[in-house]
Amino acid sequence: MDSFTEGDRIRIDIPDETDPDHDHYHGEHRRVTGDEDDSTIFRVALDSGEVVDFRERDLRPPIE
Repeated sequence: MDSFTEGDRIRIDIPDETDPDHDHYHGEHRRVTGDEDDSTIFRVALDSGEVVDFRERDLRPPIE
């Protein structure tokens, strides 16, 4: 699994279509703004200004 640090560009990948966050966030490309005490949770700033926490399993390197 990839590890991300603050400033990394990421792609949000939530393959489970029943996940409540799937429709809203799946496929978004953003930057990691920091991580919390649990190193598998990353805080991501969206273009809307919203800041959302994601588990590492939901993040991938961006599609170039």
